[in-house]
Amino acid sequence: MSFRSSMNAVTLLLFFFFISALVCAKKTADVTELQIGIKHKPATCEVQAHKGDRVKVHYRGKLTDGTVFDSSFERKNPIEFELGAGQVIKGWDQGLLGMCLGEKRKLKIPSRLGYGDQGSQPSIPGGATLIFDTELVGVNGISFDEEDDDSKTGSEL
Repeated sequence: MSFRSSMNAVTLLLFFFFISALVCAKKTADVTELQIGIKHKPATCEVQAHKGDRVKVHYRGKLTDGTVFDSSFERKNPIEFELGAGQVIKGWDQGLLGMCLGEKRKLKIPSRLGYGDQGSQPSIPGGATLIFDTELVGVNGISFDEEDDDSKTGSEL
């Protein structure tokens, strides 16, 4: 084996390790299962979200690199939908179940429970793990009034 072919092999091997490191670094923030983090829970849970309920949710959606792709907080207009009816991504239908009115959760949603391999172009690439900061502000016409809960620290997560 010549010196030149040895150098090519070493260069190729280094390139392979570099690409592998990049792929692994990107994937460390990705998740394979739905992760639910409770950020705030009201002192009492008088109203809880169940399958079939009409819910209103404020949210901020981010990619794992921190890029915000959508936010109802800035629009001051929460999304309203029937929970568990397939009107939103599966990660939401699963991750918001049992949530108390006024509760805040962080959902880390794997691609298969989000937009899958196709993504939602142009802002969500295929295979993306999604991170949502959510706040349940309404259930079946009952709204959460920030002033009623002194432990609340504001609508932003």
